[in-house]
Amino acid sequence: MALEVNGITIETNEEGFLVNVNDWNEDVAKAMVEAEGLECTDKHMDVIKYLREEHVSKGEEPNERTIIKAMKDIWGKKPSSKEMFKLFPGAPRCTKQTRA
Repeated sequence: MALEVNGITIETNEEGFLVNVNDWNEDVAKAMVEAEGLECTDKHMDVIKYLREEHVSKGEEPNERTIIKAMKDIWGKKPSSKEMFKLFPGAPRCTKQTRA
């Protein structure tokens, strides 16, 4: 599977993960969110950037509770699990955008 982003073909595997982690940038992340049938908002990007930073700097993939706590610090208001589910139906699967 591949995505076209700014005239460049970005390869993903059958699960939608990047084949080359170095292909990641915000435009690629937005395209991946939109490929899931979602509109990519600033809140989506906040979660994605947080997850990517945790994965790249610490090798961690935070659970929902940790994500919610981090978003409270960023948004100034603690989101509910329901709000997170609306952003990412099924679960915040943004690790899809953070690893090869």
